[in-house]
Amino acid sequence: MSRPLLCLALALGFGALQAADTPAKAPVAAVKAGDPEFRKYPLPIEPDENVSYGPHRMQKIYFWRAKSDKPTPLLFYIHGGGWSGGDRSVVRTMLKPALDAGISVVSIEYRTIKDATADGLVPPVKGPMYDSARALQFTRSKAKEWNLDKTKVALAGGSAGACTSLWIAFHDDLADPNSADPIARESTRVTCAAVSGAQTSLDPQQMRAWTPNSKYGAHAFGITWDPKKKTSTFDLFVAERERILPWIKQYSPYELVSRDDPPVGLFYSAKPNLGQAEKDPTHTANFGVKLKEHCDAHQVRCELVYPGAPDVVHATDSDYVRAYLRPELK
Repeated sequence: MSRPLLCLALALGFGALQAADTPAKAPVAAVKAGDPEFRKYPLPIEPDENVSYGPHRMQKIYFWRAKSDKPTPLLFYIHGGGWSGGDRSVVRTMLKPALDAGISVVSIEYRTIKDATADGLVPPVKGPMYDSARALQFTRSKAKEWNLDKTKVALAGGSAGACTSLWIAFHDDLADPNSADPIARESTRVTCAAVSGAQTSLDPQQMRAWTPNSKYGAHAFGITWDPKKKTSTFDLFVAERERILPWIKQYSPYELVSRDDPPVGLFYSAKPNLGQAEKDPTHTANFGVKLKEHCDAHQVRCELVYPGAPDVVHATDSDYVRAYLRPELK
């Protein structure tokens, strides 16, 4: 063998031996959707706290502390995703504006419809909604440790998270003052709510009247498509309405509005087209038009914002939150 070839062979042999002697690195498991650590979007600032508020793997709270010598107001964010997906990283658009205004931030994970069904909760929407309320109570129980003013709390979220936010905002206080659990004794009442793309009703009859091509909400009550019946899931939802009416009255934000409720800001990305089919019936501003009418009738302050909307005072959800939590800032 020629000298160059001999050198090459020796080099290859040495490389193979070196590789054999080097411990193989364990593969890094990818974090997938459905895991509480999954994030679709990068966050501009990492949270100061990452804690559990319950035993389920999805019952997680992520907390960002605003710098202040005094207790700070709180923005409590609930992500959307049809109660079936999504994750806390969508708080990113509101995170820095809140912190810059001296408002601390919480963004939560919660049990999905699938998780709630597996846990035997009826109807399944009880899981994400009551998880969110419990997370709010847990956060308030941390007021001293996290330097929070728990009398100044704004709810926010998009889509299903917006629906849940409105449900909490309009619901009677879920605090149980006689509970042995100190977290359960904390209030769920808030200063305001600022939500985007909210489903304001879970009543299929209302939804179809407002937007004829509505298609959302059946899964909240455990109604799924049946191929044997050859009908749409929403048609099944309508057909089941009378049976599930007690649940609708319990979980539809529209049903819970009363005069003592906090002000709400409703933000939509397109103009309403009431009574007509919509390109995006699940997030249509038709929901906002009808909730505002209802709030006005009950003397609950409600601001409706969409492109070209009249009388807009707060252009964004962040503006709305800042105005109610930090009115002293101009």
